[in-house]
Amino acid sequence: MDAIYLGLFGVVIGVVLWWWNEYWYVLPLKFKCLKSSTKLPPGHMGLPFIGEMISFLWYFKIVRRPDDFINAKQCKYGDGGGMFRTHLFGEPSIIVYTPAVNKFVLFSDTNFKQEWPTVELMGVTSMVAVHGKAHTRVRNFVTNAINRPDALSRIAALVQPHIVTALRSWDDMGKIKAKVETQKMSFESIAKLFLGKEPGDFLNSLDKLYQGVLPGVRAYPINVPGFAYHHALRCRRKLEKIFYMELDKRKSKNENMVETIDLMDGLMQIEDDEGDKLSDKEVVDNIVSLVLGGYISTSLVSMWAIYLLAKHPNVLEKLREENMALTKGSPEDYITSKDVSNLKYTNKVVEEVIRMANVAAFFFRKAVNDVDYKGYRIPKGWKVILFIRYLHTNPDNFKDPMYFDPNRWDVPAKPGTYQVFGAGQRLCPGNMLARIHLALLLHHLSIGYKWELMNPNADIMYLSHPTPIDGVEVKFSKL
Repeated sequence: MDAIYLGLFGVVIGVVLWWWNEYWYVLPLKFKCLKSSTKLPPGHMGLPFIGEMISFLWYFKIVRRPDDFINAKQCKYGDGGGMFRTHLFGEPSIIVYTPAVNKFVLFSDTNFKQEWPTVELMGVTSMVAVHGKAHTRVRNFVTNAINRPDALSRIAALVQPHIVTALRSWDDMGKIKAKVETQKMSFESIAKLFLGKEPGDFLNSLDKLYQGVLPGVRAYPINVPGFAYHHALRCRRKLEKIFYMELDKRKSKNENMVETIDLMDGLMQIEDDEGDKLSDKEVVDNIVSLVLGGYISTSLVSMWAIYLLAKHPNVLEKLREENMALTKGSPEDYITSKDVSNLKYTNKVVEEVIRMANVAAFFFRKAVNDVDYKGYRIPKGWKVILFIRYLHTNPDNFKDPMYFDPNRWDVPAKPGTYQVFGAGQRLCPGNMLARIHLALLLHHLSIGYKWELMNPNADIMYLSHPTPIDGVEVKFSKL
């Protein structure tokens, strides 16, 4: 009898826990929605405190089918108008996953503001965290510094020595982990552009700390020893100290300097309409987050290019043919940004690699007002998670989406289906940097080297970013 009572008690507790978040978050809003003839998107808020994180991690980490997180909800609730309610990363949230709703959120700056769950890692005064004039001031500077034609020409000249040197070293090693080596190569390129630094002890120490930050970017924000976020936060604080020291050195050395040498110098010099410069914290927060963002995107797409081209030799052959036609002398001769713009097939490969890499699986916003969309209510204060990955892997948007096919870019993507760099006021200012760096790598890689995957059927892990579990081990040599 005691066992029966204990079992019934367990069932009651389970039911209470399962419906607790629904009563706490949803029930009050349902009464509120009655007055406006709207309703909350379908879904379930999961368990107290952890919400649906177990389900999220199940699809992303255990079965490794991240798109089924959305597919399962569609099977259970229907399309939900392109939205579902849930509780993720410690907050009540609305997931949006269709081009139409994504566009609505990304271009509604008065209703939704960008807000990362791990904002402390990005920097609370950095461009990714601030809004209004503070955001526009830094964004305009960064966009001009790395996206204009003259800037792209400078980037092509500065990063190619690092690419060529890296490829030589890979040939010397014979076997490499592309994940590790592309990170090193990309970090050296970004450090040169953003910090004016060459390889050495300083960069090695920075690289190690950034490696500690990366796993925390998309982790549950639990600041307790043993959790990824806690370790990432400690590494981030060490980076701050290093950059404050670097800032002090530059101040004392370059008091009368007006020329912009690198991105950090530029951040120190930009002014607002009143002539006020960024505070030291704003400079440090921005340079930490910009290096992090540039580092993640360039290294991951470089790794995926090596992986995908090895799996699709027909694409590599066509890529090699186009780039061979451009080369007049040594495979190590540098090319210009104008040359890159004329490599039509190469640029299609670039877009297809970036689409399939899905560096950013989702973006985060927060509703600053109650927002109604096609009969559904997005409540004020709730997180909005834009499931960007699903745009690029949905067969409704791209035919045979998991097949690597650069020729699909003969025709532009359907509007709103290709948002690897975001859209609207928060479009990634480094999107052209990632593209030209990858195109330059593809040029030197294709005309000078050959490689073979050692584990072509390696499983893929999806957190914190999509990566084959072997780190893309390859045999590498000159042609």
